[in-house]
Amino acid sequence: MERQYQRLFHSKKLHEIRDKAVKMLENCKICPRNCGVNRLKNEKGYCHTGRNAKVAARHPHFGEEPPLVGRMGSGTIFFSSCNLKCIFCQNYEISHYNIGTEVTSKDLSSMMLELQSMGCHNINFVTPTHVVPQILEALTEAVPAGLHLPLVYNCGGYEKADFLRILNGVFDIYMPDFKFWDEKYAKKYCDAEDYPEKAREAIKEMHRQVGDLALDKHMAQKGIIVRHLVMPENVSGTKNILNFIAKEISPSTYLNLMNQYRPCYKAYNDEIINRKITRHEFIQAYEQAKEAGLTRIYK
Repeated sequence: MERQYQRLFHSKKLHEIRDKAVKMLENCKICPRNCGVNRLKNEKGYCHTGRNAKVAARHPHFGEEPPLVGRMGSGTIFFSSCNLKCIFCQNYEISHYNIGTEVTSKDLSSMMLELQSMGCHNINFVTPTHVVPQILEALTEAVPAGLHLPLVYNCGGYEKADFLRILNGVFDIYMPDFKFWDEKYAKKYCDAEDYPEKAREAIKEMHRQVGDLALDKHMAQKGIIVRHLVMPENVSGTKNILNFIAKEISPSTYLNLMNQYRPCYKAYNDEIINRKITRHEFIQAYEQAKEAGLTRIYK
């Protein structure tokens, strides 16, 4: 099965997309932070990432959604840093402290091919938003070397829809979080008041590109998976988010309704989110998902 990104490569359009994205690093506004720094000269903005990407880890991952994991795992590449940096992040050593190793496009290409050779079912780019140009550079090296797996864009949802449009055809599977509905809590917990608006726009664009999740022998091939983390005292605005997904995206959206919230990093100091969610809070969220009309709920 030939992937769309392979066809883009053979038509040279992938090279054009790569060049356009890399050029944008010169005055970096590829995410809603709009830092405007020249990352081609190794200047660093909110994501503390210059010309090269940094990778914190890469390995077959068995903790992702079943359609990604299968028998051999999802081939995850965890990028250092983040454009959100939520105060409750469970991977704060990576997202906030930027732990990882700087890599070249050749290094990144080799990682993809290594994960493919290990039998992984896909290449899963975790927190890719700030390093998409670097991923594209690596792809133009990996495709002629035989890369053929589905590509997963696994992000926090804080994206620019205009930038995503440039990427049309590159990624097979989009897997965004939808964290907050209320601007007040988005500002408080990830310093991004415009997060709800940007997430809605981004998820609409992602679905436009890839549609509902399509499976082949129970494995994800193309489409969107939306994650929503249920949080204490409904600070995430669960009901509104689920209604949005059902009514404005698709009732057939594959939804991962997550119950694993626990206070990490600076969340211990917050008067609202310094505890785990209760069983009642999660059951209520699950009932809201069904009431919204969503039919593919993973929990």
